[in-house]
Amino acid sequence: MATLTPPSADALRATLPDLANDIIAAIVSEVPDYARAMEGRFGEVVRFGVEVALNRFVDVLGGAAPKSESSARDTYVRLGAGEYRAGRSLDALLAAYRVGAKIAWRRFVEAGTRAGFAPDALYDLGEAMFAYIDEISAESAAGFAEAQSDAAGESQRRRRALVRLLAQEPPAAEETVRTAAQAAGWSLPRLLAAVVAGEAAEPERTDELDGRAARLARRIGPGAVGAAVGGIAIVMLPDPEGPGRRKALEAALNGDLAALGPSVAWPEAATSLRRAAAAFRLAEAGRLTPPACGADASPKVQSCPNLVVAVEHLPALLLAAEPALAADLARSRLAPLDGLASGPRERLVETLRAWLDRPGQVQAVAAELDVHPQTVRYRLKQLRELFGERLEDPEARFELALALRAADGVRYT
Repeated sequence: MATLTPPSADALRATLPDLANDIIAAIVSEVPDYARAMEGRFGEVVRFGVEVALNRFVDVLGGAAPKSESSARDTYVRLGAGEYRAGRSLDALLAAYRVGAKIAWRRFVEAGTRAGFAPDALYDLGEAMFAYIDEISAESAAGFAEAQSDAAGESQRRRRALVRLLAQEPPAAEETVRTAAQAAGWSLPRLLAAVVAGEAAEPERTDELDGRAARLARRIGPGAVGAAVGGIAIVMLPDPEGPGRRKALEAALNGDLAALGPSVAWPEAATSLRRAAAAFRLAEAGRLTPPACGADASPKVQSCPNLVVAVEHLPALLLAAEPALAADLARSRLAPLDGLASGPRERLVETLRAWLDRPGQVQAVAAELDVHPQTVRYRLKQLRELFGERLEDPEARFELALALRAADGVRYT
């Protein structure tokens, strides 16, 4: 920045007492957002900012070090932050700076001309003035961005706290949840469902899961809130059965695996989460497949949404909830098959399951297994020899069907 001699700097400084008033009046006149805002505390802050800017500028031109550079910078950072907190864009403040620069430049040229400044000095003065405005504009922009970031961080912190309260077992007090929802700016819905989108074994990955949950919530759209809870990336989805909600969720997943819990009243959010988490773990282990992704998927399905819906897999969740009990069921009810070699055992298990799904329908079982009906009759004769009257007892058939499904999902010895 150009430097003036002390007498020249004094010539400019002499204009300052009235210049601040003229700049404030011009800002009120030319910047609509500030037409009514200059009263009270805000007007005092802006006036102080104008006075600091003018004195700082002349001090620097005169070669004097500003009294407190960090304090002066803080003034413009605070002005930028104040614009964000007031709900205005930064445009009004930057327009005010431009108006102030225009008025100050005009007065400085008049004072410089009276003081005998050379034309080159006046040009340098103009260049320095607008470079200075760019500098304080950048300082205010930094303040605006910092306040915006702080607000976003605080909002996300409150939403994380809300999600964790909703996921809490035993449930948090309703008044506590209502207060947290109000603080997070979230309307408690009549119904919600938990979405589980990731799980980490290491606690140090919580920040990563927080980010994943928050991004998924943003992609899903209005009302969704996400956070990491207990090493799980969770989104609480309001009105999960509303028009377009399922499609919005599938689109937001972008091919990633997720599980959707049942729709529940918000005080029961932990129940939905528990089911979604169980379904997610089974799907991640390859034991559940979204309908659109299975072998029978329609050829019209262009992509797999990778969304597992817990209510569509309740028997599997029931068995997985007590794996030791499921293993005992499979072991005890299928014990008659234990003495067979692996090949014959596999064929009889396949036939038993098809027959239990279609009792008495030999032709249908043969078509399902792609074998001759006589082969089915022969295998059924073997099964009757192994299981006896249990194949005719409805209760025993139910237990066998459940045992076969348990054997598909658990290892037992």
